[in-house]
Amino acid sequence: MSQFNYSKICEDIFEILPDRQKEILERRFGILTGEKETLDSIGKDFNLTRERVRQIEKESFAKMEREKEKEEIKKVFFYFEKYFKENGGIKREDILLKDLGKDKFNKHIYFLLTFADDFFRIPEDDEFYTFWSAEKETVGRIENILKSILKKFKEINKLLSEDEILKKAKQEPQILHSLLEIAKKIEQDKENNYYGLTDWPEIRPKGVKDRAYLVFKKEQKPLHFIEIAKLISEDAHAQTVHNELIKDNRFVLVGRGIYALKEWGYKSGTVHDIILKILKEEKKPLSKDQLLKKVQKQRIVKENTILLNLSNGKCFSKDENGNYILKNF
Repeated sequence: MSQFNYSKICEDIFEILPDRQKEILERRFGILTGEKETLDSIGKDFNLTRERVRQIEKESFAKMEREKEKEEIKKVFFYFEKYFKENGGIKREDILLKDLGKDKFNKHIYFLLTFADDFFRIPEDDEFYTFWSAEKETVGRIENILKSILKKFKEINKLLSEDEILKKAKQEPQILHSLLEIAKKIEQDKENNYYGLTDWPEIRPKGVKDRAYLVFKKEQKPLHFIEIAKLISEDAHAQTVHNELIKDNRFVLVGRGIYALKEWGYKSGTVHDIILKILKEEKKPLSKDQLLKKVQKQRIVKENTILLNLSNGKCFSKDENGNYILKNF
């Protein structure tokens, strides 16, 4: 149940207006039908230009100005002010209207916010969804906070809970929560409700490759492409998964049909390539056991496969102690 009868309040405010002005405002704000109408559509019905309709709207607000002094209207505005304070001074428009209007009085709330002097509507742009603020000079401050949060996400490169963002952003919880609602480039993932950037696969996965990536992030271990397909969905085709993963450098083939994430430290290439990289990086001879251990951290293969590659005399040889070195080491 709403705290106020917004329909009656708006009706009383409009009561002082002539019929034409009253109808124009009701249609502009969708008070009766729930659908706001344009200046052009209203002007056609009244045989007026859109500019004349705009003037009439402005004149109507001027006539209604004294209605703001009524006790009931003051109570409504005070209630709105309290709501904004509880939400850090800003609120995304669709959430604001739903919270205050309970889905029944959304257009009435929109009119009353417009009618008041202390609330300001900031239209949607590339950074924000449409929101309302209790401060006129708020956009610059919010943009700076958002830039700081976006920078933190890019540095950390992982999903964060609201509490974690709160600690890093050093903002009041209320304004942070409202800011996350209006920010277009930040959203919650569907599984854990953690926040991340909208171009991250965890937030908006695109195609098989991103969904496979999410499977790996959840399972935290190498997987065969058939198993990956099953974990993506019942409709995912194993061969399609295999074909997509082999072309994406986020994934490394570490065994027969087995993939892992590159970000886990796996390197691309054949077993032969891995042995070469290990010996080049170590810059010293390695025993058979040392090499086997290091290669098996990178590849899920049998010991004999590694030994077979080590038998390649063109690339590898042994020193006087029986340790493996690169040819011409």
